[in-house]
Amino acid sequence: MTIPRRRRRAGSLRRPLVALAVLAAAAPLAGLAASAPGFSSASAHTVQAQPKAGSCHARGTGLYVLPDRRCTPGLRNPAVTAATMRTTICAAGWTTRVRPPESITEKEKRASMAAYGDHGPLSAYEYDHLIPLELGGAVNAAGNLWPEPDYARHAGFYANPKDHLEDALHRLVCAGAMRLLTAQELIAGNWVAAYRKYG
Repeated sequence: MTIPRRRRRAGSLRRPLVALAVLAAAAPLAGLAASAPGFSSASAHTVQAQPKAGSCHARGTGLYVLPDRRCTPGLRNPAVTAATMRTTICAAGWTTRVRPPESITEKEKRASMAAYGDHGPLSAYEYDHLIPLELGGAVNAAGNLWPEPDYARHAGFYANPKDHLEDALHRLVCAGAMRLLTAQELIAGNWVAAYRKYG
């Protein structure tokens, strides 16, 4: 009589243990999904509203500056996924086709500089896609664009550190050596730390 009871108890204990194992395995995936940058399909042909003047605060110095996470968290383009990247970001000419015209971005850049309290000349900043277009960043969303400090003068070969990182991650993603979402999370989360590893 006692043996069947023990068997029943062992079997009934197994079910919760299996359920816990499934939950534990799913936990990292839930965390990943929660930290993934959001999406925006804001039009490239409409001037987008920017955060209030003086409300954003960049972190860091020189060319190694991170945007304010509240103002510029980084947003993705819903048209770019792991399934479409061969015909979008990994296809020649993609960024040229989707990049907003200067007539739109110049107005946005001025307002974005005011939001970040930047008073220098426009030429001292690049109106930068935090998640770049070549990694499937949102084309024209205030949450993906910010005034990134740039070199004071452009002479000969130049590219700020973030541009080098963008190129390196793009190569890895299109070669199949890194998941698209991983690259997007790295650059949106802390591009300076990612640059030290991949740039």
